[in-house]
Amino acid sequence: QPGRIICWLMISWTLPFAAHALLAGTALPSNRGVPCHRCSQCSMSEIWTPSSRGEAGATPRDIAFGPLDRYCEDLYEVTRRETRTVTAGPVKFGSAHPLVRQTMATTLTSDVDATVEQAIRCADEGFDMLRVTVVGMKDAKACLKIRERLDQKGYNIPLCADMHFQPKVALVVADAVEKIRINPGNFADGRKTFEEMMYETDEQYFAERDYFVEVFSPLVEKCKQLNRAMRIGTNHGSLSARVLSFYGDTPRGMVESAIEFADICRSMDYHNFVFSMKASNPLVMVQAYRLLAAEQYRLGWDYPLHLGVTEAGEGEDGRMKSAIGIGALLADGLGDTIRVSLTEDPEFEFAPCNRLAEIGAARAMPEATASQRAVPKYDDTRDILAFSRRSGRLPVQREGDHFDYRSLLHRDGSVLSAVSVEMLKNPQELYRQMGAKTVVGLPFKDISTSDSILLRSPPSAEDVEARLTIKRLQEVGVHPIIPADALALTPVPGAVALLPLSSTYEARESRGKRLVLSVRGDESEHELEQLKQIDHEFVLLDPPPALSRLHASRRLFSVFDRLCIDSAVIHHFRPVASEPAELALQMGAQVGGLLCDGLGDGVLIEPTSLSSFSLDTLRTASFGLLQGSRMRSTKTEFVSCPSCGRTLFDLQEVTAQISERTGHLPGVAIAIMGCIVNGPGEMADADFGYVGGAPGKVDLYVGKEVVRRAIPNEEACDALIELIKENGKWKDKEEVVDETEETGELVVA
Repeated sequence: QPGRIICWLMISWTLPFAAHALLAGTALPSNRGVPCHRCSQCSMSEIWTPSSRGEAGATPRDIAFGPLDRYCEDLYEVTRRETRTVTAGPVKFGSAHPLVRQTMATTLTSDVDATVEQAIRCADEGFDMLRVTVVGMKDAKACLKIRERLDQKGYNIPLCADMHFQPKVALVVADAVEKIRINPGNFADGRKTFEEMMYETDEQYFAERDYFVEVFSPLVEKCKQLNRAMRIGTNHGSLSARVLSFYGDTPRGMVESAIEFADICRSMDYHNFVFSMKASNPLVMVQAYRLLAAEQYRLGWDYPLHLGVTEAGEGEDGRMKSAIGIGALLADGLGDTIRVSLTEDPEFEFAPCNRLAEIGAARAMPEATASQRAVPKYDDTRDILAFSRRSGRLPVQREGDHFDYRSLLHRDGSVLSAVSVEMLKNPQELYRQMGAKTVVGLPFKDISTSDSILLRSPPSAEDVEARLTIKRLQEVGVHPIIPADALALTPVPGAVALLPLSSTYEARESRGKRLVLSVRGDESEHELEQLKQIDHEFVLLDPPPALSRLHASRRLFSVFDRLCIDSAVIHHFRPVASEPAELALQMGAQVGGLLCDGLGDGVLIEPTSLSSFSLDTLRTASFGLLQGSRMRSTKTEFVSCPSCGRTLFDLQEVTAQISERTGHLPGVAIAIMGCIVNGPGEMADADFGYVGGAPGKVDLYVGKEVVRRAIPNEEACDALIELIKENGKWKDKEEVVDETEETGELVVA
């Protein structure tokens, strides 16, 4: 009988593990690899992947499948992870196909005309797929009309139904759309609760699984019959109370939540699905995707990955956060489809989405591959299972110093700015672009002032105005870093000399002077070990174009770790001429991907001669990079959802209003959510939440706890500010400056 044949295949597949398991004194693995389809001869336990909980190396999953090993195809050369082909109408996902670019409609799905018009605009823009909100049966029936109307107009762009809480509605909408996204955090558990639920053992945790099978299986069966695709889309902000209790608010919980639903799909021989692991925090997002990829390698799975940083926000900040998270994963060959979630109209998501796809694809081109192979051999020692940030040694004050050099770098991450002699001749404009405050024409160091400046050519001795500008900056702790050869010809008192590490003789002869050493990333270990013998403030990491920045940087930090070199490292990035949006994407993808691994102490952006970026643009982007990488907070952090058909207020207008009134509160995080779906969970990283609770009404949160309900929209922003004040987080804009002055970070020249 078919059921008995399948069971025999399952038994045969497990034989290689049997001896190992028996020797270890443990039960055979419950995950069989060959689908069970829940035949009468099999127990329900045979659906599930073995537990990952327990002592490292001895968990049931470790015993069945071995320890976690790799998370990507190749650590040293960008190679796309091999994945199966998943089909959604005319679109195919997987490593054999180009990256799929998708977005999400912001219209009410029940408004068929508006949704069709927006779908056409998105398709014309270039998107491969459009996701639509499905709240209830009215939306599900509207999807049938939307599909029909698009087909009549000659648009075959696939539709993906975004489902939360409504298994029965999902069954109906499967007739209309090519793909369904289900959220493991709330698909089978409609309770939006964060109450304490105690699960102390695997048995207690697994007890609810039979219910998941009962609720989810009908949708899987229908998707299989109709050849619909599915996304098992875990969201950091909407993990179930059960997962939160057992695994905590962690990447491991995100992964295990998805694996449970994948197990049900696999047990029914349904494989036309992809995974996603979205979070508003790029560091959490990257770690979750890597862990999922590692688990797939271990289990022998090959399902595609949908990449995205959820609730990224708007403008350059939203693009930067997306580039950090998505770019880091694409750089390791992970990802088969991407969405850039911005608090903007969906058409505007295409340019950054498409550009990130291009940047990711370029990493596997012959020229890029050659630059990766040019990096000397090394052992990649990063731990992908636990994030930790490497903190380099900071400059210290020496006896006899005329200036305070401790401010050369900032403990939370540094921003260095490239300055020209011409800029020094217009000091007031320079101070403004550096982010400094001024009083009677003299500079003050503010919260987002450049920490140090790179000056390629010092002003001549006769240039009194430019030299006075340097002196005033030095007196407030902003020091010039000048190439040593130029400094030797035109001395500048108190300046820090910049030398390449290859000039070790000159470095040794510079005893007593302040030095910054520049490295390429391909130096021998013997050359790098010289850093331990040379007194220096920090290292500038400046890989040449012929070297892969990603791999040369990883190598440097790996060597530093092995040789116990504690130098602070500043990433030296030279962008080509482009627009600010492209700058944000390049910085996020190339430097942010390193910072989200905890590798680096700051950034120096030095544009090429053809670039027309202003100093202010580069400085602002640099601070945005540090904040997006969860290093240094210099402004309010906004977790803002991209809007969809569930949104209960004008998200773009409200976000702009709140940003205008509260954007001066560094260290404060505010979540702005159009509805409750991801609200409380994504506010795990936020101090305050502004969430649509009902049409025309807003609920306010402190952390995950709702503290005020049903506030009229027109009063909600004022109520949010009052809430911030009540919790001691509010400062008037003037007070932000005054407080910095009192703590000594503002020093009058």
